[in-house]
This record gives sequence, structure tokens and C-alpha cells, in this order.
Amino acid sequence: MCWRVCQFLTAALCLGLGSSKLLAAEPIVSEGAKLEKLFTSRVLTEGVSVAPDGMVYFSEITFSHVAVDEHGAIEAGHIWKFDPSTSKTTIFRSPSGMSNGIKFDAQGRMVVAEGADFGGRRVTRTDMKTGKTHIIAAMFEGRPLNSPNDITIDLKSRIYFSDPRYLGYEPIDQPLPAVYRLDTDGSLHRIITDAGKPNGVCISPDQKTLYVVSNDNGATSIDRLSKGAATQADKVETPLHKGLMALLAYDLSGDGTAKFRKKLVDYSPYDGPDGLVCDKDGNLYVAVRAENRPGICVYSPEGEEHAYIPTEVPTNVGFGRGSDSNLLYITAGSSLYRIRLNREGYHLPIQ
Repeated sequence: MCWRVCQFLTAALCLGLGSSKLLAAEPIVSEGAKLEKLFTSRVLTEGVSVAPDGMVYFSEITFSHVAVDEHGAIEAGHIWKFDPSTSKTTIFRSPSGMSNGIKFDAQGRMVVAEGADFGGRRVTRTDMKTGKTHIIAAMFEGRPLNSPNDITIDLKSRIYFSDPRYLGYEPIDQPLPAVYRLDTDGSLHRIITDAGKPNGVCISPDQKTLYVVSNDNGATSIDRLSKGAATQADKVETPLHKGLMALLAYDLSGDGTAKFRKKLVDYSPYDGPDGLVCDKDGNLYVAVRAENRPGICVYSPEGEEHAYIPTEVPTNVGFGRGSDSNLLYITAGSSLYRIRLNREGYHLPIQ
């Protein structure tokens, strides 16, 4: 047996397979890996992302029909910062514009999708050195966006974001849910309109695939359908005619256009996923909200399930950096979690 193992290692090295390929022989989730709860907020955590300096940022979406004090004042949404070196969590920004998805670009700037329900309905970019924030997308064809939800960025610094609507009192100004591309010259393009109700978005490490999650819950204002509901998965008295619940793959061209390729996973009749990220090998880590099996599902680029991490109903995922690049952070319910895996996450190279 020892000779066979040594023969395999020697052959692998001769073929030029590095440690990351050898690591692929290990299970993604070790048998002894434990899910650790780091912090609990009041309402819904979302959009976890790790900055180049290792700080962990995530949103708390304080639904206006939930986060109300005894005087009728509504919490205005928050972005929290978790420091792994001290295990302390503090407010980074409040109000947050009802931030949802958060990503960091190649310059280390924070890019945030701000939603509706007293939010900004825009995409903003913050210089983490100066603290200054710029609005980089807010209107399309002269009308406000519906409710930017999740973000991904390619190697050419183009920003892709989803724009559904799950709740909020504001008018719905865009005619349909869609995925948009924001180019470096500031121009905004609607590139996907056939992804149901797009939520999570993610670009593969090889830049050839744009993954889009459809979570079509059948409503544009869950706060008007159920009292006290804090998540999309809550039951409502009004019957909902849900649409596409799926993980989709689109061919991404060099010019930033996308063409539907394949439905990788169909979750119907249960709820579809929320956010997702990739590891360096291109595997997908998807926050699956399905009522029968909530948790983080790990899929190959072809949609084959490789691992499953049970959690409370999750919203998003994000990998750590540096020596902690195999730490997966998870937002689920009103909490922030983490678990150490046997894979390293993919991040944009810092310029």
C-alpha cells in the first residue's frame, strides 16, 4: 500500500500537479469539521465577504416590518465587521442603505448592493482607506433599479449584479428582474433577463461561466403578505405561485455578454438558493434555502454534489484569505458562522 501511495505521489509530481491538485483527493469537509457560531444579530444576516486585510464584513437586513422599536422607529440596516483576531463584531456602517451582497474589488474597495425597503436601491463602492463612498449604479434607462441583491466581479474589473425585488414599499421601476453588468467606463448593461428571479451571482475562476441563482418566491413584497416574517422562506397565508428555483450556468464571453448554457440544479418544489462563491478549483458553495434540506451544498462546475453542510436557513457564503483561505464564512438566519474546509476559496488577485 505504501509503495502504491508513493507511486501516485511521484506520478502526480512528474505530471506537474501541485499541492492544490493533491489536496483534491481529500474530502471537502473533514469528518471532524465543526460549524462555529461567531455572532448573532437581530434580524437577517447576508452578504458575507472577507476584505484583503482579513476583516469579515456582512450585512444585517433590518426588515422594516420586523425591526421596529416601541416608539415606531425602524432600524436602518447595518454592515457589521468581524475581526478574526479578536472575535469581536462591531458596526462598520449604519445606515447601510439596506445593504445585501458585499464584494471587494481588485483594489480592495468594498462594493455593496443596496436594496429596497427604505434602502438605497443602488450599487456603491467604498475606498477602505479614506472611507469615501461613491454611487456607481442607481438608474437604468432613466429609472431607479428595483433592489440590487448580489455582486460578482471579473478580472477586467467589470461588476455584475442581480436586481430582483423581495420586499419594500417603493415603486417597481424596472420592468423585470435581471442581471446587469457595470463596465469600467460607468456604462450599465442589462445582460440577463431569462434567469427567473435572479438572486446570487458568481463568476468562475476561469472567467468562462457566470452562475446565477433563481429564487422566484412569487412575490415582490413579502412584508405585505405575512406579519412578523423575517425570511423569504417564512410561510404566508396568501398562496404564492412560485417560479423557477434553480442554479443556472451561463457562458460568459470576453466582451461581458452572457448566454444561457444549462440548468445545473433544479430545487422545485422547494425554495431555491441564495448566495454562492467558488473555490480555486471552480467548485460552487451554494447557500441552499430548500425547506427539506437547508444548508451549504458544494457542487462541481457541472452541478454534481460533492459535499453538504447542514445549517439553519442560509443566505450567503464567503471564503477567508491568506492562511485562512480555507475558512468558509456563512450567514444564516440572524447569525454569522464559519467552518474550516479542505479547499481554498477563490478571490480576485489584489492589484
